[in-house]
Amino acid sequence: MLGPSQRYLASNFPCRAACPVGTNAGGYVSLIAQGRHRDAYALARGPNPFASVCGRICAHPCEAACRRGAIDAPISIRALKRTLCERFGPESERSFAEILELVEKPRPRLPEGKGKRVGVIGAGPGGLACAHDLALMGHRVTVYEKAEKPGGMLRAGIPEYRLPREVIDSEIDFIRFLGVEIRCGFEVGRDASFAALAVGHDALFLAPGCGRGKALRIPGVELDGVVTAVDFLAHVNLGVPLPPLGERVLVVGGGNVAYDVARSARRYGGTSLPDEEHHNLALDAAVAASRLLRRQVTMVALEGRDEMPADAREIEEGSEEGIRLVNRRGPKAILGDERGRVRALETLAVARVFDEAGRFAPVTVPGSESELACDTLILAVGQLADLSFLGEAHGLELTPQHTIQVDRQTLATSRPGVYAGGDCAFGPRIVIEAVGDGRRAARAIDSYLSGRVDPAPRYRTRVFETFGYDHPFAVGDYERVPRMPIPLIPVERRLEGHEVERVMDEREARVEGERCLHCWVNTIFDSSKLEGSECLQCGGCVDVCPEQCIDLVALTRIAARGGEPQLLPDGSPLRFLEGASPGAALVKDETACIRCGLCARRCPAGTITMQAFYPEGELERMRHAEGVL
Repeated sequence: MLGPSQRYLASNFPCRAACPVGTNAGGYVSLIAQGRHRDAYALARGPNPFASVCGRICAHPCEAACRRGAIDAPISIRALKRTLCERFGPESERSFAEILELVEKPRPRLPEGKGKRVGVIGAGPGGLACAHDLALMGHRVTVYEKAEKPGGMLRAGIPEYRLPREVIDSEIDFIRFLGVEIRCGFEVGRDASFAALAVGHDALFLAPGCGRGKALRIPGVELDGVVTAVDFLAHVNLGVPLPPLGERVLVVGGGNVAYDVARSARRYGGTSLPDEEHHNLALDAAVAASRLLRRQVTMVALEGRDEMPADAREIEEGSEEGIRLVNRRGPKAILGDERGRVRALETLAVARVFDEAGRFAPVTVPGSESELACDTLILAVGQLADLSFLGEAHGLELTPQHTIQVDRQTLATSRPGVYAGGDCAFGPRIVIEAVGDGRRAARAIDSYLSGRVDPAPRYRTRVFETFGYDHPFAVGDYERVPRMPIPLIPVERRLEGHEVERVMDEREARVEGERCLHCWVNTIFDSSKLEGSECLQCGGCVDVCPEQCIDLVALTRIAARGGEPQLLPDGSPLRFLEGASPGAALVKDETACIRCGLCARRCPAGTITMQAFYPEGELERMRHAEGVL
């Protein structure tokens, strides 16, 4: 566990802190900028068994946290990860043995014969990530998957235009290479009971996902032509024939899954109708796409366009492909014809989606009914876990949401030796969160079986020479470089199965990597009476800061702020300010700092230094990432 000062320093590396598996995103994008792709892949792949998958479809919480976003736009972290995986990942021409050299080993491998038997239920990203790490630690792992192919919702829920099937297969083949047995077509509860698997293994990890689509509680959901997003995507992605969709498809929902459905429906054959209006300037491109992608598809969302949970890129690309978007309408009833088939969705205007506290609490407008005609209605409004495989008297405590109750740190259930994670424990989550659950569970299971625990992490700091004009963080105008657009194939080529994004080339990747602000480098204010390096309160650092993130503030103002005791970065209170005499303190806004180092160069007393902070095992690679040895 990190101490207070270490936690403070770690919090200043927001992209890494936001990643559920702790990927050193700033390190690998900076290594790309230096042209050191092998080292960069080691940082990107090290903690993530599905780096190649995430390079294409990750919801990238790291980008949402990226400090560069406060200046102009976040680093394209996900797209840069893909460039590395194309060169070094299992989908490249590298051997699995070469990749294994770069993979992070969670704990030392147990001696031969000391590993235990662990069963994993579910071959999705969470279950396979757990199996991956347990195998690296020396355990014998069998994964039980009821589908005919492994991958879970990666295969059944994500369209091929976002995630090619050969990428999924290559990642899973590497896990098999580690010695993991994956038994597909094996349904727990049919081929063997949960109770029998629990007896036959030393530990179990449950990761069956949320495989059932959620329906709406409105009249008409039983009509022919009404399907859930989960069922629709599973049919399309697994090649199972669907009943005819008709020419007008309506999708209810405003998230990424709804867009997966809508964009897949456009690709799924049929006859085109004259195209509809669009919400941006891509009208000509969308009309051209409609001639190839076919079918009229409309999405209905409760939220306004700026409130929708879908990624902005999904909304933009969907519009380019001719997806009509109807915002601020809520479903009231599904209407059918005399044959019992859906013919329209009756909707109400939405007055608001969220309450004053920001909670989801939609309010509709009475008397504002209108109909949207359709031949097929697809509900993309959520997913549910199917826990029927557990059988009776399973001994697991469940939550009111019908998920498995777990300890959030260890993912242990109420039954000893049984762990659970991913969607079945927390509800629908993004892929990288499921991977994080799998990795966390693997460590907990290993501790349960072997008694081992992780040693305290060791960190290193590096103090940079900040005087002189060759200071590495004062070179160039990196803060002025705009975000590199993610390259896409032309709209007219986006046919069924074609991947929409293309990989960045060498030049594009290096330019984008150079935008990183090196957030693992911190401005440290420190003084020493013995060394005569006390702050002179000259204000030079305040004057020179280009982002105005440093201020010199009277101590009395800090002490009285809001009437609440103020805290130092290490969490200790500013007790010395009680009854403070005239004086001042330097206050720095870490969120605005671009790590230029000008304040350190300007300080005449040497009170300010630039210091890097990173895990000990990453020392050498990070020195290269900084561009200075």
